[in-house]
Amino acid sequence: MRITASAVALNVEDVAASRSFLVEHFGFEVAMAADGFASLTRDDVGMNVIFLRRGLETLPDDQREVHAAGQILAFTVDDLEDELARLVEEGVAITMPLTAEEWGERAFQVRDPNGVVVQLVDWNGATAPR
Repeated sequence: MRITASAVALNVEDVAASRSFLVEHFGFEVAMAADGFASLTRDDVGMNVIFLRRGLETLPDDQREVHAAGQILAFTVDDLEDELARLVEEGVAITMPLTAEEWGERAFQVRDPNGVVVQLVDWNGATAPR
């Protein structure tokens, strides 16, 4: 097998709202879009983020009504504090404050208009295991 691309697909109520959120606040670009569908990309992410409208008839029956709840879009960044300050300045609500874990991960979270969690992470605080 040769994998040529990767994507994460999330079912949401309002595809346009989630699309606009990632475009406006996270610099994604629309690669493809149609009614009930948007595929977003960034050169530095390595995968597309796809939003599908809940109830889309092209989805199998057992997936049509499932919402993206419980999923986290996590992106590792070099400048976590700067990104936090930028998002606050842009009026984005921080839904999980900046936290540091003993294994070295630091992260904060926001939610898009459909409740999709976007987490920005860095590993700059890594410490040796105890």
